Amino acid sequence: MTGSPPLPRRVEVLAGLSIAIDLGLGQPAEHMLRSAVVACRLADRLGLAREQRATIYYATLVMWIGCHADSQEYARWFGDDIAVRRDSYLVDWSGLPYLRFLLGNVGRGEPVGQRVKTMSALFRDARGNIATLVHSHCLSAAALARHIGLGPDVEQAIAFTFERYDGGGLPTGAAGDAIPIEMRVAQLADMAEVHERLYGADGAMAMVRSRRGGHFDPAVVDAFCAHCADLFPAPDDDPWQQALDLAPDAEIRLDGAGLDVLLTAIGDFVDLKCPFALGHSRSVAKLADSAARQVGLSAADTDAIRRAGFVHDVGRLGVSNQIWSKPAELTGAEWERVRMHPYLTDRVLTRISGLGTIAAIARAHHEHVDGTGYPLGIGGAALGRSERLLAAAVAYQSALEPRPYREPMSAEDAAARLRRRAQRGALDGDCVAAVLTAAGHARSRMHRDDTLTPRETEILGLVARGLSNREIAERLVLSEKTVRNHVERTYTKIGASNRVGASLYALQNGLAGPPD
Repeated sequence: MTGSPPLPRRVEVLAGLSIAIDLGLGQPAEHMLRSAVVACRLADRLGLAREQRATIYYATLVMWIGCHADSQEYARWFGDDIAVRRDSYLVDWSGLPYLRFLLGNVGRGEPVGQRVKTMSALFRDARGNIATLVHSHCLSAAALARHIGLGPDVEQAIAFTFERYDGGGLPTGAAGDAIPIEMRVAQLADMAEVHERLYGADGAMAMVRSRRGGHFDPAVVDAFCAHCADLFPAPDDDPWQQALDLAPDAEIRLDGAGLDVLLTAIGDFVDLKCPFALGHSRSVAKLADSAARQVGLSAADTDAIRRAGFVHDVGRLGVSNQIWSKPAELTGAEWERVRMHPYLTDRVLTRISGLGTIAAIARAHHEHVDGTGYPLGIGGAALGRSERLLAAAVAYQSALEPRPYREPMSAEDAAARLRRRAQRGALDGDCVAAVLTAAGHARSRMHRDDTLTPRETEILGLVARGLSNREIAERLVLSEKTVRNHVERTYTKIGASNRVGASLYALQNGLAGPPD
């Protein structure tokens, strides 16, 4: 699209991923970015090599990526998987204090009877059960690091995330220098960031000293304490920009194919949070892409809706699996948390330069034309054709997948449900027809009867954006006369007499598309 911003740098997308990881940790956005700043500065104080510093940077950003892939198991033992991860930052993971922490969090938020049952199952072999969970995390983290294109050094380092310097960690009990120095630095930076934010520099140093020789490498602790005042971002600093400036490959900008590969990997990562959603994001992106071509969206708009499909559910990471996996009706409070996940998607994606249009489409994937959707309840002219297409694609694909409260629907039942939603005004009829055609169903009668061709629809969208006939001709590589003929035929078909009338029609029917 002419005038579109350049595609983001690779590190920007990975920084956005780190904010998504923060959601699942119960930490404020930019926790992992701040931790990466601390870790890199600490690496410099330790005199580590450039290659080690590069590994430390990315290992710190994504060290907890495996937790989200195992959210189902966390929820099985601890109920609210996000709450237990958040609170675990405040305890040392060894000895009786850690056992008391586990005991206090087993089945968190569940009825008393269920908590007792889960507690009995866990503590029959507490270390064995936790070791199994940690081992799964480490395998998941390494696989995901490889999947998103990080190097073997990062993959190796994050396999040691749960190990301790004293050998009391999991899953292998590695100790001392057997734990890569990159992870020894990342571990301390991750924990210290939380304690400094909550209790100040003195609180962070007290925590770090208390774990010297236990959780943390004494040499790393000593370097941290000697330079603590210089390691943390200042309150008025921008952690996002500071972290990007420290990136070892800050200059690498993605091309279209590279962006698709990375967004696909992130969507795969998000889907792992809920086993019943495996492959959901890929399927939605493919369906939305095909439907966009059906209705004649431009190549740029088709790219945007496909990419929004890959990452529309990133905000799911900020909602506990205790809710996603509930087989019964949600409470009002639980439903409000579910309604927040598109907003959380927006928070992640809007931080990444060049993804503004993608974020706008993705955050609207549960909005309805009649204003009954969420999170904002917007509708009508506020939803462009891309947003309406993605909403229809998400609704169809979700129907095909199992949920804890229902079995998967057949393709015909899913199509019938989509048509019913279009009939009552929740989904756009044209977009439903396009999605169903893309999904292999017989072409349905279009909800509108204007019989616009794909080219006329495209030109109407450009007219609504305020482009002149000459500008449209230049953009579409057509003659100005040809454009004028298309515009006149379009006006006749939709009953408009001027540009204002045509623009209002485009808005009301979601044909205007996003602005340049």
